[in-house]
Amino acid sequence: MATGDIHTSKQGDKWVNRVEGNERASNTAPTKAEAQAKGKDMAIQRGTEHVVHKQDGTIGERNTYPRSRDPRSSKG
Repeated sequence: MATGDIHTSKQGDKWVNRVEGNERASNTAPTKAEAQAKGKDMAIQRGTEHVVHKQDGTIGERNTYPRSRDPRSSKG
């Protein structure tokens, strides 16, 4: 199983989830919300970061799973 971060982005007329480092999409969805939900599930299963892109390709948000890996949640 690939261990790279999951990227949800617009590709043509659909939204796709792609594991970082892979050429092909892991799955597709007609809406951003559906793709984002699938991407989140993939990231949780793999314990990686989920990077959600805006329609223009820029990064809209990042979520790290499990949360303990998120550097912003550490004390100090």
